[in-house]
Amino acid sequence: MREIVAKKITQTVRTLCIEANTNLSEDVLAALNKALAKEESSSGQEILKQIINNAKVAWREKMPLCQDTGLAIVFVEIGQDVHIIGGNLKAAINEGVSSAYDKGHLRKSVTKDPLKRENTGNNLPAIIHLDIVPGENIRIRLLAKGGGAENCSAIKMFNPSSTKEEINSFVLDLIEKNGPNPCPPMIIGIGVGGSFDYAPLLAKESLMRELGKPNSDQETAAWENELLEKINATGIGPMGLGGNTTALAVHIERYPCHISSLPVAVNIQCHSHRYKEATL
Repeated sequence: MREIVAKKITQTVRTLCIEANTNLSEDVLAALNKALAKEESSSGQEILKQIINNAKVAWREKMPLCQDTGLAIVFVEIGQDVHIIGGNLKAAINEGVSSAYDKGHLRKSVTKDPLKRENTGNNLPAIIHLDIVPGENIRIRLLAKGGGAENCSAIKMFNPSSTKEEINSFVLDLIEKNGPNPCPPMIIGIGVGGSFDYAPLLAKESLMRELGKPNSDQETAAWENELLEKINATGIGPMGLGGNTTALAVHIERYPCHISSLPVAVNIQCHSHRYKEATL
């Protein structure tokens, strides 16, 4: 049995929050540079250059990539042979988030009540997903999820006889309806299967795959490429001002589901893809 002090978890989460908001990952930067090389629209090229330069300035000045510094979404894989000492796991995570948004001068964007809209003042509570896995490590994945792209996401309960083409139409209609609102170029996470609650979780978690890394299932990987081509053919382009770079990647995850249902969820991410992870 390995012991991990709760304070170490707090320190790790604090670092992840600040790093996610100020240091765009190499896979995202590589995708943006690749898109710039292929972008045909002059306005699209200029916008992509500005996005890339913004990331460089944010890293150099340790400033947020975007004014919306996001809701903290935390996926935690806990080894079954780990014992956390000196505090409560969820409390340790929330303390790390609160400290990061205070010390890192990050905008606090959480309301106490969804209708009354009073700000909590500390960006808490975080959304925490826990999973017990074999081993004696703790893996923490943190996604700072902005509200603009999140608001463009959706779920639909399809008939079990629905086809891949019908799912494609649902995704494309969603992308075209929202246009510039999610700050393209986007990353599209899609969860197919599971249940009403699990499909969105699949979609959200798919965003944390290395950007553009194909699904390990060849059929699903081919579907990802097919949808990416269709989305980029819409002409929405960077920031919705036209071009052939509407999305940087499509990540699809599938899961078994009930014989009478076919849930499909789409979780959209903006170009400021703020994600970091650490293993303790």
